Amino acid sequence: MLRPPAPSGCLNAMSRAATSLFLLAALLFFFALGNHQLQGSTEARVAGIAMEMHLDNDWVTPRLFGEPFLEKPPLSLWLDAGAMRLFGVSPWAVRLASAVAGLLSVMLLYGMLCRFERPKMIAWTAGILLATMASYWSNVRGVGEDALLALGVTAALLAFFQAQRASSVGNSLLFVGGIAIATLSKGVLGLAMPGVVIFAYLLADNLLDKRLKVADWLWPGLLTLVGLIPLMIWLAVLYQHGGAQAVKEVLLTNSVGRFSGSFVEAGHYEPFSYYLAKLPEAFLPWNILVYLGLWHFRKQLKANRYLLFFSLWIVAQFVMLTLASSKRTVYLMSMTPAAAVIAAEFAGVLFDKLKAYESAHGFVSRIARHRQALAAAVLTVVIGSYLVAAQWTLPNADKHLSFLPLTEHIQALRADGHQVALFQANERVGGASVFYTQSVLKGLDTEAQLREFLAAAATNVAVISADTEPAAPLKVLKTMMVGRQAYYFVSN
Repeated sequence: MLRPPAPSGCLNAMSRAATSLFLLAALLFFFALGNHQLQGSTEARVAGIAMEMHLDNDWVTPRLFGEPFLEKPPLSLWLDAGAMRLFGVSPWAVRLASAVAGLLSVMLLYGMLCRFERPKMIAWTAGILLATMASYWSNVRGVGEDALLALGVTAALLAFFQAQRASSVGNSLLFVGGIAIATLSKGVLGLAMPGVVIFAYLLADNLLDKRLKVADWLWPGLLTLVGLIPLMIWLAVLYQHGGAQAVKEVLLTNSVGRFSGSFVEAGHYEPFSYYLAKLPEAFLPWNILVYLGLWHFRKQLKANRYLLFFSLWIVAQFVMLTLASSKRTVYLMSMTPAAAVIAAEFAGVLFDKLKAYESAHGFVSRIARHRQALAAAVLTVVIGSYLVAAQWTLPNADKHLSFLPLTEHIQALRADGHQVALFQANERVGGASVFYTQSVLKGLDTEAQLREFLAAAATNVAVISADTEPAAPLKVLKTMMVGRQAYYFVSN
């Protein structure tokens, strides 16, 4: 485990340890952030919705391709649209909120571990392990609401545990803020992710002490109600605009429906064992430290509430997500702060064990004597790999994954006087087209609408995504590939 420079105090915001962690995390999250175009369905969809919010100035009802899109509350969209207004339209602007949320989470984890009276070495290591977890790094550099969800969950849970030790107004405000951020980012899931951990911890704590601590249950319950006020305000305004159906779509269809499986159209339905196979991806490259740490500390959980809390953070969220019908790897992101703590604590144990071999002979003794240098080398390689990916690997992927060439061709056609429409556009191409053209193209849903549009004018062009080339009487003007999907520009 790499030792940071010895600061004058762990909680000193200007300490060398805090400063070094801040600079490293900022480098990881912001370096070449706008160096590549939108990639993947999530980035294209969310950026497109934020662009429509920016264009139509409707900050209540998120829309995609002109239709209400109420899968999630709009916190990330507000921030993305606001960033475009401040900094201009670019992939960097719509990724900014996620990167800032990631940086705040890392520094919050460091600061709260210091408040938990953990050694500054452990706090610093947990922060850098979180910043360098592959799934965390990639998600905080992408467009979406998951980094904000992780920030909200992290703030709420760390504030909750600190309140178990010493309650204060600051803890209460941090908890309320965390709940507000989490629920305004992901709705019911933003409530469930911290809630299931709090429930599991209080249950275990009460059982271990063999008494019911009513006050410990009331405090997070009452503050959660306060934290829900921003979401309730947005839902009330949404009700005025879209009625009960809009509110139902947010709270029931896209939350309860996804968990139970009743919302079939949502997709992402995976077998019960899905997360068992995907869990290693969530904690790379430090997953072995996480797993060995959970096993090593298992006998200490009864006596050590700190280790119990972070272990339950991982286990409780994992069980809840496994029980849900809709599954995605990105949902594991809210577990990564707890995983980073377990990994850092176990790394500390390994360092202490290696110290005992410093005076011995052989290969192990050489490792023991140079353990800090080896840890620094490993961390340097990991950080360097991420910077290489940001500077070269991701931009190279644009050649196959970017919608920019397709939307540039659409813009060229429109500049030449053609009217362009999208036929049965999916969320990915719909969102990308809105973002890059900064306009909502005409959408065609049926074959009859397609024929009518093309027959209306000889210059009309439709974009069709299909596995095979459209047959006559349609005339294919151009074919473009994005990933494995072919897009055909057709006319009569």
